[in-house]
Amino acid sequence: MSGKFEPKEPVILNPPKDDPISLEDLAKCNGVDSELCYVAIKGKVFDVTGKDAYKPGGSYHVFAGHDASRALALTSTKESDVRPDWSDLSDKEKGVLEDWLTFFTKRYNIVGMVDGATNL
Repeated sequence: MSGKFEPKEPVILNPPKDDPISLEDLAKCNGVDSELCYVAIKGKVFDVTGKDAYKPGGSYHVFAGHDASRALALTSTKESDVRPDWSDLSDKEKGVLEDWLTFFTKRYNIVGMVDGATNL
């Protein structure tokens, strides 16, 4: 089970950063207003720059520039679900969110934390 979320190709990651990133700055890192493309999960900001799925027209572009915790927990790409709050979700959905957090952690650099995040 340890290899469940392992990438197919080895990924060399930088040490995680905990620099504060404001919601305003996160929103700019959407692959449109900036070349940078970030997605936050439970307050951790991941750099997904260069990944087609998060670029405009990509299947996960709706997550770019946002904390997508709730949407990921619900396995939803609805814009209305792309928000940080996940506290009212079921245990099963919270488990799905943890799986996504593990998946991202093994593939993408953590470039900071959402400043003032309460959904850790």
